[in-house]
Amino acid sequence: MQNIKNIIFDYGNVIFDIDFKIAQASFQKLGITDIETFFAHKAHNQLFDDFETGTISPAEFRAGIRKAANKPDLTDEQIDEAWNSLLIGTIQENHDLLLKVKDKYRTFLLSNNNEIHYNWIINYLKTTFEINDYDNYFEKAYFSQHMKLRKPNTNIFEQVLKENNLNPAETLFIDDSPQHIEGAKKVGLQTLLMIEKPAQLESFLKANGII
Repeated sequence: MQNIKNIIFDYGNVIFDIDFKIAQASFQKLGITDIETFFAHKAHNQLFDDFETGTISPAEFRAGIRKAANKPDLTDEQIDEAWNSLLIGTIQENHDLLLKVKDKYRTFLLSNNNEIHYNWIINYLKTTFEINDYDNYFEKAYFSQHMKLRKPNTNIFEQVLKENNLNPAETLFIDDSPQHIEGAKKVGLQTLLMIEKPAQLESFLKANGII
């Protein structure tokens, strides 16, 4: 990589393990049949985009799941459990690694997220690692539901660059989604597509000359 001074990390399947197949199976158990068009890694129902940009509330999201499943009696707990089944976890070594990388670069987190997942993750970090949030691990952590924007749209990248006075040519974006990588390239960011598991993040960064 050439002249990298800043790194923007994705979260899911870069730092933190997620599994779309588990969530698909969970949604199918709720009664959703067209799962590959409803929710998958590369494409999904507009409901998820709306939730990730804070356009709809958790209650409205759950109502959308009930409608898709054609089961108006599904409880909030059933829906949240199915939705959160996507979230697997991370390892302490990745938190240590993030601090190491932060010593060398200006680092940022940029995650497509939503209120239900965000609350689960924060609770998980507190109970598993005694971490309250990611404020100490990045210069700033950005989440789509707070920004009202989401990847791969260029405006979310442009906002991070502008707010932090980052030169895109000196900034590396790491993500596991090809469509997000393409969005980042449109604003001039250097990019790396991560196909390894988060447990291999350190070796991935070493292999690409980042650390």
